Amino acid sequence: MSIDMSGREVALIGVPTDVGASDRGASMGPEALRVAGLRERLQAHGLVVHDRGNLSGPANPWLPPVEGYRHLAEVAEWNRKAHEAVHAELTAGRLPIMLGGDHCLGIGSISAVARHCRETGRKLRVLWLDAHADFNTSAITPTGNIHGMPVACLCGFGPAELTGIGGQVPAISPKWIRQIGIRSVDAGEKRFVHEHDLEVFDMRFIDEMGMRHAMELALATLDERTHLHVSFDVDFLDPDIAPGVGTTVPGGPTYREAQLCMEMIADTGRLGSLDIVELNPACDVRNRTAALAVDLVESLFGKSTLMRKSSRG
Repeated sequence: MSIDMSGREVALIGVPTDVGASDRGASMGPEALRVAGLRERLQAHGLVVHDRGNLSGPANPWLPPVEGYRHLAEVAEWNRKAHEAVHAELTAGRLPIMLGGDHCLGIGSISAVARHCRETGRKLRVLWLDAHADFNTSAITPTGNIHGMPVACLCGFGPAELTGIGGQVPAISPKWIRQIGIRSVDAGEKRFVHEHDLEVFDMRFIDEMGMRHAMELALATLDERTHLHVSFDVDFLDPDIAPGVGTTVPGGPTYREAQLCMEMIADTGRLGSLDIVELNPACDVRNRTAALAVDLVESLFGKSTLMRKSSRG
């Protein structure tokens, strides 16, 4: 199936903060993606690209956790700003692409998408492409870093400053999430994931069943009333091909597996919003990881390696 995205309006929203992370540097992610040609590559596929520049917010104070949360006030402010920016683009009929920044920002972007879905009567499906489940709480986190908590916060488990962004608690149901590529989960977090029945296609599943089968299941039952959000943490990828992240975990998807993942998402024609997070140029080699991320995002918007004639479209 070939999906024509020509004329579709997208908005790039830079959110340059590493306030939720364990390492400094993700704040430089938005510029690295721009340097890697994200806007130009999307325009080459016929998309109308509006670059909104970067949001501004509090500096990273680099302090220890307080009552299980590190930098809670700063994380909340950045997420409120991300929420409003993403929601405004959705309301205007544009597809928002949030350029992070660390993955705590998924709270703001996904709560905005959920709010938009409530306002328009649409269903929501979230694909969480990540090495980590990000389903920690203050009671089980080993670090207090909020980039390990966004899925839990979106599902209503966390401080009111974060769970209430978007006006409804919980912002989403665990049933709406499909996690792909997971291979690093804390012990308490694993129990919590099982208690709430998150659907997880971890690397063992992908090794045994293949990326194609994982994506077929993750994308099953989408229809014309479904808004598909992709939250792409660059540490989803194997660090051999994507070293530019703060929390590398060996054993991730290969280049071809990641391309197949993105192409199958594109084939649905349902992509409505996107996060690109945790790109850390301080850990990268000549912006190699940013270039790979841009290449994969291109595939989300229709670039395909398909040479044979499709039997599906």
